[in-house]
Amino acid sequence: MPRSPVWHAIATTLEDEISRGHYRPGDKLPTEAELATRFGVNRHTVRHALSDLAERGLTHSRRGAGVFVRLAPMDYPIGGRTRFSQNVRASGRLPDRRQLRMEIRPADTGEGETLKLRPGEPLLVHEGISLAGGVPMAHFVSYFPITRLPGFDVTLGEVNSVTEALRRHGIADYTRAWTRLTAEPASATQALHLNLREGEPLLHSSSLNLGPDGVPVEQGHTWFAGDRVALTINHDETGAAQRHADDTEPG
Repeated sequence: MPRSPVWHAIATTLEDEISRGHYRPGDKLPTEAELATRFGVNRHTVRHALSDLAERGLTHSRRGAGVFVRLAPMDYPIGGRTRFSQNVRASGRLPDRRQLRMEIRPADTGEGETLKLRPGEPLLVHEGISLAGGVPMAHFVSYFPITRLPGFDVTLGEVNSVTEALRRHGIADYTRAWTRLTAEPASATQALHLNLREGEPLLHSSSLNLGPDGVPVEQGHTWFAGDRVALTINHDETGAAQRHADDTEPG
């Protein structure tokens, strides 16, 4: 009987250890050097075994970080009151954000129309990476009408939560007017931030949130790593904001 290739035996052993919970979803596997020492082979053989695991969807690599057991996609409901932190906590993970940019600049024509700003009126641009359990899930860029929310940039820097920052500025609740979903390939910088390969699929969500008075408080763009989330539509919540959609839905 012909013997199985050594790389196949290594891949089978690691797969068995993953299935037994020795390495859980999100856990980092030992390095190539450590696995080579463990199995008494060269790193090329280990690399072949790890490639097999990745091709079968059991692991994924993060540039400069290593090889990790693949997480099951996180259910991410989208409804009238979509909240990142709430969705992440519901999945049993801890939410976090890594800030990339915070700046105030004049709104362009499209931004001004969406946020109901006067020509040249300033807006706050907040860009960053959303994480769940330390894993980067999405790249986001949000726009806020800073003249209606003076000092909002300082508050966001203090609390790192849009919902809490809005609450501190007197907006206890806000609802989603509309959401538009598209599929896009990851750019080079998005791939770097999300530990993906350039061109891998992203789920792009563009949206508009309104305060209790129906006035826009946030225009948002979020690019989710396609293999880490499962976007679901929460029909029970969409009705609360549907009355605004006919006037604000983009063409």
